[in-house]
Amino acid sequence: MDEIRVPIYLITGFLESGKTTFLNFTLNQDYFEIEGKTLLILCEEGEEEYDLDALKQRNTVVEIIEKEEDFTTERLTAMEIIHQPERVVIEYNGMWLVSNFDKMELPSGWGVEQQITCVDASTFQMYMANMKSIFMDMVRNTDMVVFNRCKKGDPLPTYRRGIKVANQRAEVIFEDEQGELDDIFEDEMPFDINAPVIDILPEDYGIWFVDAMDHPETYVGKTVRFKGRALKPRGMGSKFFVPGRTAMTCCADDTTFLGYVCKSAYTPKIAEGSWVEVTAKVGIEKRNEYQGEEGIVLDAEYVEPCEPLADEMVYFN
Repeated sequence: MDEIRVPIYLITGFLESGKTTFLNFTLNQDYFEIEGKTLLILCEEGEEEYDLDALKQRNTVVEIIEKEEDFTTERLTAMEIIHQPERVVIEYNGMWLVSNFDKMELPSGWGVEQQITCVDASTFQMYMANMKSIFMDMVRNTDMVVFNRCKKGDPLPTYRRGIKVANQRAEVIFEDEQGELDDIFEDEMPFDINAPVIDILPEDYGIWFVDAMDHPETYVGKTVRFKGRALKPRGMGSKFFVPGRTAMTCCADDTTFLGYVCKSAYTPKIAEGSWVEVTAKVGIEKRNEYQGEEGIVLDAEYVEPCEPLADEMVYFN
């Protein structure tokens, strides 16, 4: 991958999701200031407006692209020639697929440094019901999702789990009118986390999977029991397999498998795709399956065949 000479900060989100408010604040912070010029590319117009005088003082120039067909490599290259920016900030149109941007050939030396997705919590469920495919395309490779306008009673843990299914590495932040919320995940788990064996019911598997991913230290040394389908990816070794469940990220044709690496002497006898009940102690190890990083590894005490679940799919609402 070529070295990034001109970093791009890609800000995505639906109309009125808070993108402009976020950028108005960020661009005027001292920590975000640079010596060179910032090119701000606006791809849609919302109710919030930019303070052009303040942007000028921060050495920021604005270009507007209203039509997706005009968002081309040639147009971006022309902007570079005219402005010679040190960095680029793009407020991307919420109805344009981010995957199309990802496929674009960018001007030489340009590259995405960070993608941030803004979400209005008050309209999130409506967009998920009507434009889920566009939203999932938006968050699939994002680095951070910022839920703003959060209110007491919003099912924020459920929102977070839904994001984590689509993009496990994304940082998810929640804000209300006073700022960032810190304690929203102190909600009680639907299983006894202090039991000698933590029984994960089929309907709670997704909740456990995401919580274990975010807080592995909570489960290290503890024993869990759950049912899942066994996958045996090549190259894992004869004693390893991955028991887990399928979650729908966008539609029935767009799913992801949620499972952790599991070690068991019984693995050679497990058929690919078969259903098993696993009782295992939770540990943490560096594994290639986790890109060389630390991740949860289950040390199975018992692996027993079981009947397939009536509904394999994992749900978060």
